[in-house]
Amino acid sequence: MDKIARIKSIQKATILDTSITDLPTFDLADLQLTTAVDFELPTNLRLGHLAEKVVSELIKASANYQMMEENIQIIEDKKTIGELDFIVEKIPTKQLIHVELAYKFYLFDPSISSEIINNWIGPNRNDSLQEKLTKLKTKQLPLLQHASTQAMIADLATRQISQALCLLVSLFVPYQYQANFSPNYQRAIKGYYLDLDTFVRLDNDQKTYYLPAKKAWGMEPDENEKWTNLEGIQKQLLSSMDEKRAVLCWQKNQGKYRTFFVTWW
Repeated sequence: MDKIARIKSIQKATILDTSITDLPTFDLADLQLTTAVDFELPTNLRLGHLAEKVVSELIKASANYQMMEENIQIIEDKKTIGELDFIVEKIPTKQLIHVELAYKFYLFDPSISSEIINNWIGPNRNDSLQEKLTKLKTKQLPLLQHASTQAMIADLATRQISQALCLLVSLFVPYQYQANFSPNYQRAIKGYYLDLDTFVRLDNDQKTYYLPAKKAWGMEPDENEKWTNLEGIQKQLLSSMDEKRAVLCWQKNQGKYRTFFVTWW
């Protein structure tokens, strides 16, 4: 995995803004970075923690924000009840902001509801955008005011702290699905999804593939150098379908690249 490409892919990921989340937005595009950010990426981190590491380093490298606290474990009666991602200070205004970060991949299932926001689900159907936002509003963000939190950040708690969400997403719609989405959703649509039978039916000799590890999800497929035909990934695909695990696939076809999910459902 190319380190610089991985950092840039998170830095440039699409953010779902207030018009969708109904929460204030912390936009990475607001960070004033005078040089390209380069640092060692830990190899043992899961994707979500990898994104946290990248965003943390971007904030620390910016000229207009400074990191005050990060990964604050909230403990009550010797039990961890939650964690705050970042508390940052906007240097020009001295404003403190509690920032929660999420790096998510959602697929649009139009059969769920007539409300678009209810139809974005995780690749394996075990989470959703709406569930994430509800958890943030009812559990995660209120943690800032918890007595244990206030005690842990006593030096900052005397100042007013606002809150914001940095929700980085890649969205996928059904294969050949036609619908009008709002611009914020539309910008985040990175590809489509289909079932295994459809994927096999669409294969031809011009197409080659690569199944990236989850740590590489969100990167651009044109950064990849290893490609194979359908036979080269078929065993892994069948195993994943048996285990009910959707697979992210990169496709190269006559110099053009696509990103899509092959789903088990």
